[in-house]
Amino acid sequence: MISTNQLKNGNHIEVDGTIFKVVEFQHVKPGKGPAFVRTKLRRSSDGNVIDKTFRAGEKFRAVRTEVRKMQYLYSDENDAHFMDVESFEQQAIPAVALKESLQWTKASDMVDLLSIDGVPADIQLPSAVDLEVTETEPGLRGDTASGGGTKPAVLETGARINVPLFVNIGDKVRVDTRSGDYVSRA
Repeated sequence: MISTNQLKNGNHIEVDGTIFKVVEFQHVKPGKGPAFVRTKLRRSSDGNVIDKTFRAGEKFRAVRTEVRKMQYLYSDENDAHFMDVESFEQQAIPAVALKESLQWTKASDMVDLLSIDGVPADIQLPSAVDLEVTETEPGLRGDTASGGGTKPAVLETGARINVPLFVNIGDKVRVDTRSGDYVSRA
């Protein structure tokens, strides 16, 4: 069992028979009344995020998680397909649950496939990835790093982010996978 006092971002817990990943949590001790924990939880089955409040000290069943190195092959309209590079065994995960993670993943990338209670459920991403810009407005003379301002860009995976004015098509950029923000040129 895991208590609300032991929650950490990234933990998996079972609440009312459904498995959730803890996205954010905050312990609150009001001046009057009992303490409570305010959380944002992502449902592992479909990726929906909900806000839920628990009493301090409430306990949940801890969920057994396992990480395995797999190669991302491709996505079709229903599933994302992965392959174990040692046994060549392939696994499919519903693409709806991985929508957010897949926008930062290229075909043939090695990823950490997370299994929850033996069932593949999610992929763990590094905090930042390097991707190539495939569409953006051309940079103009005088657009510099200190100039400020951003413009929309499309990356090689199809993700849309805002980049500084000096970034051009073909440039590699580093993107924070947690927030989707531009970090630097790669």
